[in-house]
Amino acid sequence: MAHSEHQDQMRVRGGIEDRQVTFSRLLEALRHRKSISPCGEPPYGREFLQSASISGIEFGTIVTEHPSGMSADIASLSNSDITADLNQVYKLGDMGLFLRVNIEDTLPLEDNCVDWVFAEHIIEHVSPLAAIRWLAEVRRILRPGGVARIVTPDLAKYVDGYRGGTFFATHRDYLERAGLRGMPDRRAFMMNQIFYLWGHKWIYDAAELAYAATQAGFAADGITECEFGQGKRADVCALDRPLRKDESVYVELTR
Repeated sequence: MAHSEHQDQMRVRGGIEDRQVTFSRLLEALRHRKSISPCGEPPYGREFLQSASISGIEFGTIVTEHPSGMSADIASLSNSDITADLNQVYKLGDMGLFLRVNIEDTLPLEDNCVDWVFAEHIIEHVSPLAAIRWLAEVRRILRPGGVARIVTPDLAKYVDGYRGGTFFATHRDYLERAGLRGMPDRRAFMMNQIFYLWGHKWIYDAAELAYAATQAGFAADGITECEFGQGKRADVCALDRPLRKDESVYVELTR
């Protein structure tokens, strides 16, 4: 792919379709450093992460906004010099560390190596069994007392909207204000799209997410339903995206 002083582009390949995406913060770093370089070798442990000032991982993003976070995603990044391999950590210019990973596989991380995990609108993209396996992996990499904040579309809100509640109308308006226009004013469409339009494989409510977490080994008394922007760690809650606030359920899992 062309690479110049005036414009850096990266191909992102992942999920169901290939897509060309511009990440302004990432590209700005690459303009200055022109660097995507592998770091260390798996499995990655607490010593490696602490040496890079990493305290936790945000799954489902290429660049995290957390100042001491490492991003993790299945997307394959490439420029003219390198293509990201699965289970490898990369330094992305000045934008921190990125781990290319498939959450359906064993994570290339040692036990008890992170203080927190954040994952927004990720778990619904894998089967229930794969989700439980991933949550078990999340529990494994969390240190005792660490917290995982899981955010996913809330089935309860969609059912309420289908049964005549106000959610569908307010959510449609919210999406249109965010730039996603043309959502049909039909309850059946609004209900079906959350299952079938986005590559989702299982939609959760708080109880279903708690069930998956207990199956993964989390204690029931360590599972807490939260509100947008509220939880055990303010720095992790700050990663909640306002665009998804109205449709999501927020659950924290403490090891």
